[in-house]
Amino acid sequence: MLFTVLVYCIAYFIFPMASNLPWWRIDGVILTAILHAGPVEFLYYWLHRALHHHYLYSRYHSHHHSSIVTEPITSVAHPFAEHLSYFTLFAIPMLTTLFINKSSVAALYGYIFYIDFMNNMGHCNFEFFPKKLLSYFPILKYLSYTPSFHSLHHTKFRSNYSLFMPIYDYIYGTVDKSTDATYEASLMRPKESPDVVHLTHLTTLSSIYQLRLGFTSLASNPQTSKWYLYLMWPFTMCYMLMTWISRRAFVLESNTFNDLKLQCWLLPRFKTQYFSKGQKLTWNNLIEETIIEAELNGAKVISLGLLNQKHQLNAHCELYIRRFPQLKIKVVDGSSLAAATVLNNIPKGTNQVLLRGKFNKVAFAIANALCKKNVQVVVLYKDELKELEQRVVTKGNLALSQVNIPKIWLVGDEWDEDEQLKAPEGSLFIPFSHFPPKKMRKCCFYHFTPAMITPATFMNSHSCENWLPRRVMSAWRIAGIIHALEGWNVHECGDTILSTEKVWEASIRHGFQPLKILTSQG
Repeated sequence: MLFTVLVYCIAYFIFPMASNLPWWRIDGVILTAILHAGPVEFLYYWLHRALHHHYLYSRYHSHHHSSIVTEPITSVAHPFAEHLSYFTLFAIPMLTTLFINKSSVAALYGYIFYIDFMNNMGHCNFEFFPKKLLSYFPILKYLSYTPSFHSLHHTKFRSNYSLFMPIYDYIYGTVDKSTDATYEASLMRPKESPDVVHLTHLTTLSSIYQLRLGFTSLASNPQTSKWYLYLMWPFTMCYMLMTWISRRAFVLESNTFNDLKLQCWLLPRFKTQYFSKGQKLTWNNLIEETIIEAELNGAKVISLGLLNQKHQLNAHCELYIRRFPQLKIKVVDGSSLAAATVLNNIPKGTNQVLLRGKFNKVAFAIANALCKKNVQVVVLYKDELKELEQRVVTKGNLALSQVNIPKIWLVGDEWDEDEQLKAPEGSLFIPFSHFPPKKMRKCCFYHFTPAMITPATFMNSHSCENWLPRRVMSAWRIAGIIHALEGWNVHECGDTILSTEKVWEASIRHGFQPLKILTSQG
C-alpha cells in the first residue's frame, strides 16, 4: 500500500499534466479499456507464463503460489521485482492517455479501482460471479475471469495464466479443461441452514464501508464518521441506488455458538429510508419476506434489530404474527433483554432516575421494574407522567420534577438532546434505545446502547456491530440466541415481554457478560 502511494505521488510530481485533469473524457475511458485489453493483458499473459518457468518460478513467483488456498491478501503477495513489472504494465494505459491529453480523473481512478477489485475478486476463493450474467452476455467468458478460474491456476499451476481477461488463455490453449465444470460446481454449494437469524439494516450512508464486506480496517472498529469517506460519495450514491433496486436481505455474518448456527442478515436499507413517507408497506413486505425465507431455510428463531421492529412500522413485529399465525419460527424483538441490560447498567444504590425520550415497551418494562424496587422514576413533563401512570403498576414511585434532577438519565429516541445541558455534572446517560445519544457533555458519562460481551466460545466475531466495541453484541441480537438456547416456544413481540430477571439469568448462564464503563459512580 505504501509503495503504491509512493509511486503515484512520484508520478504526480514528474508529470505536470496530471495536476489539471478533467473529471470525465469518454475517449480517454475507451482508450484505457482498449489498452488494457490489448497490450496489458497480452504482455501480462506471456510474463506470467515466463514466471512459471522453473528458473523464474523458484526465484520469484513461488512466493505468490505458496498460497494454494487463496484469499484477497494473496493478490498483493509478490516479490518486489514482480511488483515493479506489474506496475510497469499497468502504467501503459495511464501514461499513454496522459501523454496524448486524453486522460481524466474517472479514467485514472476508475482503472486503479478496476485493477484492485478484479485482483481481490480473483483471489477471494469464493465463487459468486452470476451465472445469469454469463448466459445473457456469453462474451464475458472471455473478458472477465471468475474466482474459480483463477483458483484453478493456484491449484494446477500450468493453466489459466491470464490477468483478468481469459481470452488469451483461450487463444493459446492454456485454459484448464475443468474450468467450466469447476465454475458450475462452485455455484452449486449447499445452502447453510441457520438456527438463529438476526435481521439488521444499514445506518448512515457511510456505514456500508464499515461492514465486513467493506473495509476490514473500519469493520474491526466501532462505527465512527471518517472524513475520507466523504470522498467516496460517487460510490456511496451508487450503493444507495443499488439498495433501492435490491429487494432481498443477504447474509452479512455467520457465527457458531454452543452448537447453534447463527447468521446476521442485512436488509440493504439505510436508517433514513425507514422514515420515508409512503414506504411503510414496502418495508413491511421486505421484512415479511425475510421472516418467511428464514423459516424456509430452517431457522428456529429470528430476532429483528434496529428499526426493523419499530413500533410505528409493525407494532414491535406483532403485525407479522397476526398475518401469519401459522409461523413456526419464533419472532423475537429482544425488548426483555434490552430492558434487563439497562436495569443492570444502573449503578447499585441508585434511588432515583430520570426517564427521557419516546417511551416504548422497553421503557415501560424498565419503569415497572424500577418502581417495584422502590427506585423513583422522574419525568420532566406532565404528558409523560400520564403515559407512565397508564402502564406502570406501582405508581407511587413516579414523580414529576424539573428541579433536583437525578444524575442517572435513562434516554431513548426522539427527545431534545439539548436537555443534556440540564444534567448535573458527572451525570450518567444510559440509553434504552437502539441508537446512541449525541455526546454533548464532556463532564458526563455515556453508556453504550443495551449490549453484552460475547463468550470466548462465540466464533467468527471479527467485526464490530455498528458503534459497539469488538466482541460486544446488542441485547436485541443476543435475545434471539438465548431464545433458541433455552428453547422458549413463544414469540416475543407486540406488547409481550418476558421476565427481565429470567432472560438476564439465562444470558449470564450462557456466558454473556455485562458491559461496564468507568464512571465516578463506579
